Amino acid sequence: MTLFPCDRTFLDRLAADLPQGTLRSTELRFLEEPRGRWQGQAGAIACPRNVQEVAVILRAANDAGVAVVPYGGGTGLVGGQVASGGVVPLVLSLERMNSIRSIHPSENVVIAEAGAILADVQKAAEDIGRVFPLSLASEGSAQVGGLLATNAGGVNVLRYGNARDLVLGLEVVMPDGRIWNGLKRLRKDNTGYDLRNLMIGSEGTLGVITAASLRLFARPARQGAAFMVVPDPEAALSLLALAQARLAEGISAFELIGGMGLDFLARTMPQVRQPFVTPPQWMVLIDLGLPDGIDPAAALEDLFADALEAGLVSDGVIAQNMGQRAEFWNLRESIPEANRHIGAVSSHDISLPLSAVPEFIDRAGPALAGIDTYRVNCFGHLGDGNLHYNVFPADGHTRAEHEHQRDSIKACVHDLVHAMGGSVSAEHGIGRLKTGDLEKYGDPVKLAAMRAIKRALDPKGIMNPGAVLADAEMQRE
Repeated sequence: MTLFPCDRTFLDRLAADLPQGTLRSTELRFLEEPRGRWQGQAGAIACPRNVQEVAVILRAANDAGVAVVPYGGGTGLVGGQVASGGVVPLVLSLERMNSIRSIHPSENVVIAEAGAILADVQKAAEDIGRVFPLSLASEGSAQVGGLLATNAGGVNVLRYGNARDLVLGLEVVMPDGRIWNGLKRLRKDNTGYDLRNLMIGSEGTLGVITAASLRLFARPARQGAAFMVVPDPEAALSLLALAQARLAEGISAFELIGGMGLDFLARTMPQVRQPFVTPPQWMVLIDLGLPDGIDPAAALEDLFADALEAGLVSDGVIAQNMGQRAEFWNLRESIPEANRHIGAVSSHDISLPLSAVPEFIDRAGPALAGIDTYRVNCFGHLGDGNLHYNVFPADGHTRAEHEHQRDSIKACVHDLVHAMGGSVSAEHGIGRLKTGDLEKYGDPVKLAAMRAIKRALDPKGIMNPGAVLADAEMQRE
């Protein structure tokens, strides 16, 4: 069905059914995304205060055939939150729905609204001696709804899983305005199709998440961290296996950091303290969360000694207190910011089978050299096979000189990832940036099922058109 723009006639009708101040004039902050690749458009910004108002908005939009783009914290990196083309949509911001509705300490559950900031959910868990383990660089502005809509990953996936693994139930407004009251706190609910997991990762194309029941965990009694220098990614993978054999679920994160990232930090953010006088070509950040009675520093020292004897490490620094641990993580979380200062030609959020990671790194560099000379900053969550493989201009050259090569670079990297059984979108989602990649690399049976689900739940195609599935597929008479 053809969509219609969010015009004054529609807004006047909608305003009559909503409290004053719910509909607002367009603001620039709702039309931008972090990488500056798109400039969005909107007829207005809807800022509901509760699920009933969201239902009114979607019901009206569905009846009128007006597109709706849900907007969370705006931190997404694949353009899912901005519509730069097509009909002018209504942008739906969840920022006023930001409360922690309830906390259930004995159940290890918190119920949070979609507009709640991740850092606030973490603080609510901390206040009752628990931890909500979803953690990423944008946690001070990313909102629960957007994080679930994109199935965000972060640094603790190795131990706690992706966002979908942290959700027990959802409250969702469907495209026609009906409210799905699925906000359960159950660990077991085997009653048919799992609509919860369908909505998580759907990027606002099937409905609007308005609240979630989130799992909390016991706070580790002892925490520690270490940087260890490894000769190559193959050794890093062997070190991971050794660490898991010794410490099992005590490993919260295992991050691979390349020397190019350290070089970028030194150039653009010299205030970030680096652990080694001579930056290594490869190092890992190991983070531990252990029960009382086990000393993290001692455990890391024992691990380092065994790894040194096995030839897996050559140097290391172990955090002696929580302040040093925080410094270690500050370095890791500053790498994306340093990347932005340098300016990537093409950035890639990919995942591979763990055993294939070293081979991919060995093969990708020479493959890119067939196009031109570049610098590559490869880093990421080695524990779950997720790499951020970012390609930059050679030293002394600019991104503008290589703009015409972006598509070739992306195809080179993604073709190799696909050939090795990986994914071209590990944790950032599809958005609008990767719809072509989904068409190119996606399984045709899966794509057909996705389109059938979209048609069934959103027959008018009002929900975030152009995101995930190619816009042409949904704009039909």
